[in-house]
Amino acid sequence: MDVGWFAGRADEVSRLADLVAGVSAGVGGVVLVEGEQGISADSLASLLKNPLPWKYNITMTTIGILGAGHVGNNLAKAAIARGYDVVIANSRSPDTLNDLVAELGPHASAATPAGAARRGDFAVVAVYLPAIGQVPVEPLADKVVIGTMNYIPELVGRVKEIDEGTTTAVGLLQAHLPASRVVCAFSMIGAAEMSGDGHPKGDPKRRALALAGDDASAKQFVAKLYDKFGFDALDIGDLQESWRIAPGQPAFVIPQTLAELKANVAAATRS
Repeated sequence: MDVGWFAGRADEVSRLADLVAGVSAGVGGVVLVEGEQGISADSLASLLKNPLPWKYNITMTTIGILGAGHVGNNLAKAAIARGYDVVIANSRSPDTLNDLVAELGPHASAATPAGAARRGDFAVVAVYLPAIGQVPVEPLADKVVIGTMNYIPELVGRVKEIDEGTTTAVGLLQAHLPASRVVCAFSMIGAAEMSGDGHPKGDPKRRALALAGDDASAKQFVAKLYDKFGFDALDIGDLQESWRIAPGQPAFVIPQTLAELKANVAAATRS
């Protein structure tokens, strides 16, 4: 679950010392890896004393999910099934999510939107378009944020900027979160299929999903997340290109292989 990097001189990153105790005790789900190789607590302790430059990927396992509807609920189920912890929030209060948290199990907890944003190593924003303005900004700064929202005028009314092609649904989220690295993902698949339709590589049933974003490293992270959830990934470019997988386009909510998805994205047309 390699979501980010700490880089520099090991003796300059003092907070890694706290991780040593966690790894030594086998708690917290914290694992450091270099490539695909694990690193032991003893090796980590040695690194902390080593003056040589180093670069190790630190596993982070908590997802903040803002939105507890069908999309947020099913993404939480899929994430927990793949070893993540989730902190989920809605627009009301955490105690209104008690039944959902009980259903999801011990790897789920509820919080306010700000709390979920703060506790998540990365976040999923699964809210309707008009609620973007309620998404907390400061706790999501410098984090990867996955936006799942779509523009459906019949449900949310007309948005001039989207109609004129100057932005997209998830582009509005990026504008609201200028210090976050926003990626459009999980927007072109039915909610129930997020938790029930992933398949391993090589399985003929494995389907492909597209993603779009302005930050290359954030997109690489989301592509790996797709793979862990059982989907092939197609990077279609920056957020401005995400209209190609919006409702009404050939790629929207249909099972398709990577080759079929590429063809459907290419066939997209603006109305």
